Formats: sequence, structure tokens, C-alpha cells
Amino acid sequence: MLHRLTLPVTAFEQNCSLVWCNETNEAALIDPGGDIGTLLQAVEERGLTLKALWLTHAHIDHAGGTGTLARTLALPIIGPHPGDQFWIDALPQQSQMFGFPQAEGFAPTRWLDQGDTVQIGQSTLQVLHCPGHTPGHVVFYSAELKHAFVGDVLFAGSIGRTDFPLGNHADLINAIKTRLLPLGDDVTFTPGHGPESTLGEERRFNPYLRG
Repeated sequence: MLHRLTLPVTAFEQNCSLVWCNETNEAALIDPGGDIGTLLQAVEERGLTLKALWLTHAHIDHAGGTGTLARTLALPIIGPHPGDQFWIDALPQQSQMFGFPQAEGFAPTRWLDQGDTVQIGQSTLQVLHCPGHTPGHVVFYSAELKHAFVGDVLFAGSIGRTDFPLGNHADLINAIKTRLLPLGDDVTFTPGHGPESTLGEERRFNPYLRG
């Protein structure tokens, strides 16, 4: 059975997620943006073995701690989609621009695309390519939990910004409506920032998804 824990990190209060299989105690961190000590403490307290780092996209608050964790613990970096290569290349500049600790560069061990899957222990999650906030943004969906880790695609009552380089509002709305909402109204999701919600709640009441 897959378990999950939300760990807000960095001054941006980015929702890093620790996910693990309780049959094997193998774990992955989704979007380890920073505060590495906090993340590793959560892993250690639960007696887990960290096996991978999964990225929804490569903005600094989601990816800032990735290079250091991967290097020091010899962990594979899974994701995002290749469309975010330029954001990975720009991590040092992002660090300076937003006052973050200097981010180490990295190369993903494996890029992801629509229809791919990722696995931790006995649990498998689906990968959905949802561009718009960034061109290479992906979402991780656990059918087992009926829960999605959506990064900065969708929020409770809002959607991701599209005014960054290569952002695209139409692409974002299309990804939400054709790839996220069809998962079902009862699916819960962890956004990149702020509280959780359900896809049904957002379909009905999110002002950006009307029409």
C-alpha cells in the first residue's frame, strides 16, 4: 500500500511529498525543492529507504535540492518531461534570482512522458504530461490511492501561472480538462502550494475552469 506525507519546504512553502510502499519501506521524494535536512529526517523517522527523486517540473522551489540529494545519496532523478531542460539549465540563475541556496546542476536519470509509469516498492503511479505552467510539467497519479501529485498545474481555487518563459495558458487549461479532470471527481490532489482539494471540487467551483 502506498503512503504519503506532505512536507512544505523553502520560503515558498512548496509541498514536497514523501511517498512510500509499506510492504518494502522503499520511498521517493516528489519535488525536493530544499530544506534537505527536514526531508531526510522525515525519511529516517519512518525507517524508510529513499530510492528515487521524482520531479513534476524544474522550477527552483520544486527542484532546488535535487542535485545535492542525488549526488550525496546516489539517487536516480526521475522526470520531468524533456521540455523542462532549459529550466534545469537555469537552476543556478533561479537560485540567485529568488534568494535560494545555490542549486547543484543535475541531469535526469530518466525523462518522463505521457503514459509512462513510475514505481516505488509494490506501488505504481501513472505519469501525465500536463504542459502550460512549464512545457515539461508532469503529474503523478496513484490509482491505488485515487490521489494525484499535480505540482503547479492546479490549486484549490486556482491554476498554475503561465507568465513564465514558454508558459501557455491554453495548454494548461487543456491539460487540466483532458488529462486531470477525467481521472474522476473523487480524486484528491496535492498541489505544489497550499491545501489539498478534489478534482470534483475544482471542476465545479474553480473559476478558471468554467466554460
